[in-house]
Amino acid sequence: MNKIKWAKAGFVAAAGASFLFSVYLWFSGSRDEGVFVGLWVPSILSFGTLMLGRKSHG
Repeated sequence: MNKIKWAKAGFVAAAGASFLFSVYLWFSGSRDEGVFVGLWVPSILSFGTLMLGRKSHG
């Protein structure tokens, strides 16, 4: 696998881990923290798109 595919997989894995952690927090009773961590998912994916988009066009 080349570096770009590893980077994509890393961003998706980080977003997935954040989602799973937010679900865990929500169902363990920490609803506010679960919502906060859940907001990281689109941020991680947006950051990945920004960083990988710069590589492919530059």
